[in-house]
Amino acid sequence: MHKRFYAAMATYAIIAVLAAFTLDGGTLRNVIWIVMAAFAAKTYIAYKANQQP
Repeated sequence: MHKRFYAAMATYAIIAVLAAFTLDGGTLRNVIWIVMAAFAAKTYIAYKANQQP
């Protein structure tokens, strides 16, 4: 489970960095960053909910 979580977070970060370098400033880049942050937050919440105490 840890490997999948870290792989998902790394993928979100890579996509956000690629968006920063390939897209010109403006709304599209900001939307991509917001979507990646939302996916990362959702993944983190699901990861924490499934952890065994």
